[in-house]
Amino acid sequence: MKHLAEVIQVEGLVKRYGFRAVVNGLSLAVPEGAVFGLLGENGAGKTTTIQALLGLIQRDAGRLEVLGLDPARQGLEVRQRIGYVPEAPVLYDWMTVKEVGWFAAGFHLDPQGSTAGYQARYAELTRSFELPAKRRIKALSKGMRAKVSLAVALASDPPLLILDEPTSGLDVLVRREFLESMVDLAVAGRTVLLSSHQIGEVERVASHIALLHQGQLILAEPLDELKARTFLLRVTFASRDHPEAPPHGRGLDLIDASVAPRQARWLVRAADRAACEAVRALPGVEGLQIETPSLEEIYVGFMRARRPERPAPPRVVHVA
Repeated sequence: MKHLAEVIQVEGLVKRYGFRAVVNGLSLAVPEGAVFGLLGENGAGKTTTIQALLGLIQRDAGRLEVLGLDPARQGLEVRQRIGYVPEAPVLYDWMTVKEVGWFAAGFHLDPQGSTAGYQARYAELTRSFELPAKRRIKALSKGMRAKVSLAVALASDPPLLILDEPTSGLDVLVRREFLESMVDLAVAGRTVLLSSHQIGEVERVASHIALLHQGQLILAEPLDELKARTFLLRVTFASRDHPEAPPHGRGLDLIDASVAPRQARWLVRAADRAACEAVRALPGVEGLQIETPSLEEIYVGFMRARRPERPAPPRVVHVA
């Protein structure tokens, strides 16, 4: 297959249900070999976007391309060429682990019409996941069922894997093992699109991040660049009379702010740490701590600034 610089392209995606736009003008690109984390609150449009990418729903406007295909016209071909693990996988409880692979293989024939390659890869994956081949699905734990779903998705050797909240309800150890296996896939040249609420664990495995809010993109960029240009400033002032935000013209773009008597906590975007150090020279500043925030702190800052009941900070950065 021809290698693509971007395995997923989304331009101006709109999906409405009634008068409500669940996804509203979304544009993003997922590069080949990335572990791309799609983050957002409930109702942000993550699952709707994934369903449109799979060709399971029709978009109202915009352009989509997955592995060079249009899901609206070539949905079946898209689904045959990718691996997909939903939040609640549908598995036949009466089947054994081995029988699930036999059943799924019928949808993944090779050019000669054989299922042998798929079944061999599925058997290898289930052994690596330590899944008992003869045990029925109804007798498996939720974590083991998730591993069966991942084996089904990977056995076709897809170049792209789409995961929609795949670790929901799993215990911490199984969830971590599941997500860390995504890094191995990226190293092997596959691309992973991962929608998850487990922000701390996504941070450990993702190479790229996109934040969605009410169907719109807040930012999409490599995680290392996001963290290199985002800073948490803890400022101590000499008196209670102090600014609530960095002044204009200092090279700092405010994402979120919280203040207390003689103290301020500013989450900012800046070109570098030197721009943050300039805060020390502001009148009344007694102390400054400059920290690199976690992805969760960045996420919370962007989302909290957009809550309708909370007044927006003086300057909120919008990163496309």
